Amino acid sequence: MAYALKTSKPVQERQEAQRQIRETVELILADIENRGNKAIRELSIKFDNYDRQDYRLSEAEINQCIRQLSRQDIADIEFAQEQVVNFARQQKACLLDLEVETRPGVILGHKNIPINAVGCYVPGGKYPLLASAHMSIITANVAGCSRIISCAPPFKGAPAPAIVAAQKMAGATEIYALGGIQAIGAMALGTDTLAPVDMLVGPGNAFVAEAKRQLFGRVGIDLFAGPTETLVIADESVDAEICATDLLGQAEHGVTTPAILLTNSEKLARETMAEIDRLLMKLPTADIARRAWEDYGEVIVCESYDEMLKEADRIASEHVQVMTERDDWFLANMTNYGALFLGPRTNVAYGDKVIGTNHTLPTQKAARYTGGLWVGKFMKTCTWQKVLTDEATTEIGSYCSRLSLLEGFAGHAEQANIRVRRYGQTDVPYATPAPVRAKV
Repeated sequence: MAYALKTSKPVQERQEAQRQIRETVELILADIENRGNKAIRELSIKFDNYDRQDYRLSEAEINQCIRQLSRQDIADIEFAQEQVVNFARQQKACLLDLEVETRPGVILGHKNIPINAVGCYVPGGKYPLLASAHMSIITANVAGCSRIISCAPPFKGAPAPAIVAAQKMAGATEIYALGGIQAIGAMALGTDTLAPVDMLVGPGNAFVAEAKRQLFGRVGIDLFAGPTETLVIADESVDAEICATDLLGQAEHGVTTPAILLTNSEKLARETMAEIDRLLMKLPTADIARRAWEDYGEVIVCESYDEMLKEADRIASEHVQVMTERDDWFLANMTNYGALFLGPRTNVAYGDKVIGTNHTLPTQKAARYTGGLWVGKFMKTCTWQKVLTDEATTEIGSYCSRLSLLEGFAGHAEQANIRVRRYGQTDVPYATPAPVRAKV
């Protein structure tokens, strides 16, 4: 039976922190809706120490940011974006429109229609996460969205050159140096100078995630997101150094980042914990990674591969790094994960930055019911129908009338009956619902 060598912070502490975030976000969004640009500016000054009249970047400002990058920087961004474009195009090719004659004279179908206006958030307050620009803007572009707004916070008091370059190269139609709740609120609610979008996408901190959650319904969102998560599934086919490196490589995202080792070897588990202590002595981001590991790190030891599989599906992690003698078996049998990284030659950082799959993925067990961001998230699959013949509408109408009356919907029944009378030349009386039978 599985047992824990290391556990994470109690759930109650996380819930109290989430309550405080929820109340803060609610107040700020209400302020943005009431005061628009005035509130946006005050919030940007307060949280980012960044003030300007219009937070939309001009073409001159965008080009100035691009000129600050080296040729190698530009080439590296182009390489990463090419990988994302290639995979997104292959995904879109799987989305086919449909038209089928289900009965003689009855044509049904669906169309995949791009969402018109999307807002892409690119986090960058702590680190300039330009990869998020590739993942959201490019994917929306491949889907065919006509208006793509992108917001990223200023970095050290100015627009982050690498993020701005990535936003422009990815195809954003409007670029704003705006971060946090104020960016999410501006895109969703609109202001005097910014028309609202139809959908919000992109990762962010706990306040950004909560803002998206509260705005869901007024706009669509990609998914409900929490702190980055990583799960390493390993056996003794790999060593402690690679396990520890992969855990800490994600723990540096933030102090609330869960990092979990799941193994069938207590020896590997203890060696990995010791290796983490050693690496934390020299990792430049150790201050963050150490707190994440101390508060949210876990080590779980299982008796068998079957038990490891069961635990992995229970955890339903965002990123799952599998390094075992049975990697393909996990691929065939796991059902709850954001993205799988199979074998020691790949890792989560590849997916985060460059390999081509999307890094906006489900967290907090949302992998039980959804996958991550992809071309299909930017498209609506909308159905349509057409009845071509008198015979077909007479047949469908007769069934529709009787079924409507079973439910007590006389108006629905009459919609069917008028067509049966007109096209079938059948004398159907005006619809009268049958009396509802009392249950015994």
